[in-house]
Amino acid sequence: MDDDDPRLTLHPDRLFPSDPAERSIARRIHATTCDLPVISPHGHVDPQVLVDDRPFHDPATLLVTADHYLTRLLHADGVDLGALGVASGPLSEPQARSVWKHLCEHWDLLRATAARTWLEAELVELFDCSVRPSARTADRIYDQIAEHLGQDAFRPRALYQRFRLSVLATTDEPWDDLSAHRALTDDPTWSGRVIPTFRPDRALDPARPDWPEAVARLGTAAELDTADYDGYLRALEARRRTFRAHGAVAADHSHLDVRTEPLDHAVASRIFHSALAGDVSAAEAAAFRRHMLFEMARMSCDDGLVMTLHPGVRRNHHQPTFERFGPDVGCDIPIRTEFTDALAPLLRRFGTHPGFHLVVFTLDETAWSRELAPLAGFYPSVYVGVPWWFLDAPDAIRRFHSAVTETAGFRRTSGFVDDTRAFCSIPARHDLSRRVDAGVLARLVAEHRLDEDEAVDTAIHLVTTLPTTVFKL
Repeated sequence: MDDDDPRLTLHPDRLFPSDPAERSIARRIHATTCDLPVISPHGHVDPQVLVDDRPFHDPATLLVTADHYLTRLLHADGVDLGALGVASGPLSEPQARSVWKHLCEHWDLLRATAARTWLEAELVELFDCSVRPSARTADRIYDQIAEHLGQDAFRPRALYQRFRLSVLATTDEPWDDLSAHRALTDDPTWSGRVIPTFRPDRALDPARPDWPEAVARLGTAAELDTADYDGYLRALEARRRTFRAHGAVAADHSHLDVRTEPLDHAVASRIFHSALAGDVSAAEAAAFRRHMLFEMARMSCDDGLVMTLHPGVRRNHHQPTFERFGPDVGCDIPIRTEFTDALAPLLRRFGTHPGFHLVVFTLDETAWSRELAPLAGFYPSVYVGVPWWFLDAPDAIRRFHSAVTETAGFRRTSGFVDDTRAFCSIPARHDLSRRVDAGVLARLVAEHRLDEDEAVDTAIHLVTTLPTTVFKL
């Protein structure tokens, strides 16, 4: 390393409070959780990666292209997504180096972002990097990471163990054959726990142009006729049973809103047939989707799957980007979301149903104290989902605790979810959450609102008992 190159280091007190007394307490709290197993009850890692257990292809594909937190910021600074390998398939060596150089040349763009906090932890703790990324150091860092990726200790299964993962949930289409999950379960050399999550969004929304195809695929997977509404409901119920048989604990839903307004059976059936025929209005399609979200709650009460809601995102906000690269590349934008009236029909019917768990996430943080904390503070079924996506960052997590726990307490929240496709970022994301939580608890101790033993117990509870209980693991 050239002496002129700035060093890349991780301060042991990163993310802890600046007040010396609080910082000292936070250190002690974090020491009790930092080595605990990682429970990941909501994420998007491809399980086939663990089935195949092949070396990761290259540093850029692993750490940049797969992480839309990074690609969207680089795109905002003028780097074309195509130049970052998005939706391009396997990268050649020159292409991968070029993608990596784009990141290093724009390293200053990441200052104070959560993405930089995660990536720095990956570079230092996982790949032993000691020099700050820049145009000058890009090739050296790339070579160092590539050398590590060639070692057996950096294959996916070895990293699963190194990350102390005890549970890893994936997100899967309702017609997925779940062959990757079955292969892991049947493999005598595999000892981890990777579970699917039922994500039926594409099959519930007649406004989608591919909805008739989704309904047909659902029927094929369930081996049931979905040409009529009753058969469609039976197929959804059957696929949920299949997911449960493969270890699933949750059904996840991410619609534009969370309105849950049940329809008469005859009305729902009429809209269903009209939508299959391509003759449905926008209002009818929205009404059917909201009715089906209510039906999903009914099914969760019947089969025990935890119902999680991730609403309030305008998907594919930039249509040209969607047309060129497809979905999930960083151009989804949050919108305002209303919960109290929207969830009222569902909660009137199912809010006190024994065993029903409803975890509600939001990207509209104004709803935390105004709606979600009061709802979770009354309904035994409701848990407030922790900050995710745009909000899973230090200051937002602090705002979350300030907004929610005074009303609902810590135990009415979900426990941390990493919600990531970037496999190597999982431990960094969980450590960020644990450090910030330690700081929040340390302040409560310093203000004599909690005793330190209670703070330690709460910190451990947040990363072990709480996600295990809420997600029925």
